[in-house]
Amino acid sequence: MLHFNYRTAFFVATLMAAFLVSSAQQKKRLPISQPLITSIYTADPAVHVFNGKIYIYNSHDIDAAVPANGDHFVMKDYHVLSMDSIGGKVTDNGVALDIKDIPWAGRQLWAPDAAYKNGTYYLYFPLKDKQDVFRIGVATGKKPTGPFKAEPAPIKGSYSTDPCIFKDKDGSYYLYFGGIWGGQLHRWTNGVYDSTTPQRKPDELAVLPKVAKLNADMKSFAEPAKEVVMLDENGKPFYEASNDKRFFEGAWMHLYKGKYYFSYSTGDTHNICYAMGNSPYGPFTYKGIILKPVDGWTSHTSIVQIKGKWYLFYHDAQLSGQTHLRNVKVTELKYRKDGSIIPIDAYK
Repeated sequence: MLHFNYRTAFFVATLMAAFLVSSAQQKKRLPISQPLITSIYTADPAVHVFNGKIYIYNSHDIDAAVPANGDHFVMKDYHVLSMDSIGGKVTDNGVALDIKDIPWAGRQLWAPDAAYKNGTYYLYFPLKDKQDVFRIGVATGKKPTGPFKAEPAPIKGSYSTDPCIFKDKDGSYYLYFGGIWGGQLHRWTNGVYDSTTPQRKPDELAVLPKVAKLNADMKSFAEPAKEVVMLDENGKPFYEASNDKRFFEGAWMHLYKGKYYFSYSTGDTHNICYAMGNSPYGPFTYKGIILKPVDGWTSHTSIVQIKGKWYLFYHDAQLSGQTHLRNVKVTELKYRKDGSIIPIDAYK
């Protein structure tokens, strides 16, 4: 009888300990921000302020019931979200561009970005062509919410995914792009695509993102795409082994106090990191983590100044618990006096 009571007490204590650990974990993962919208799944936010209003250009996740091997990121259209202020009402402005209206479309409309110039809004988007190779297209519209009309062909010389459009101090525009693994960037060498190219090994140099200055028409490159030079803390090139710091996807560029901040996702290690430089071409030196890993496999952000404060827009998988059905969020971003960014943990 005593032996039974001992075993029972031990069993109950074990259950209680497990419960306490589970409760602590759940408390630790309590999000600091809530989804901006719950009526549709959204991801990969690229945020801009046009005429004093906030516009969020994001991927539109759907559940197509396909294997979770990258093909489950199906996305067939874009919805532009808008709001007057942080914390204000968020409006879904409906379909801005549909894959069926893109002449060269194959499949998978991934992370977009947008820009404004001389009365026209430009939507930049990655999409697999009919040969299943990712290219970057551009569509135009007269309103920030669309509808957008796609050009008949992708931007010549463009490839891979995750375009980021950046306006420099002199009014020039640059397009950053690239994503390894599913984004196919590692398969390109000197502008030539080879579907058999393997992913880089740990002892090989890491793949670098690309950048190209745009022509005045905002629809073509003024130059061949160049590598964005990225260096570690010691001024050395990144090797693939440094996958907690090297570039994977999701480039974003912003200016702060005269410095260029190049931020990006490390992909398989799920960090959002940043590097700093003195030119839109770099070189950029690694400085640290902006956003620690979020729930879900992917991480993708944009950074924007709104009414004197800086904000980080990002996504996680809070609503669905599935990495291909995500939700966009926002939280305030802060800098230290030396210009470094204070890292953000998206969970309390």
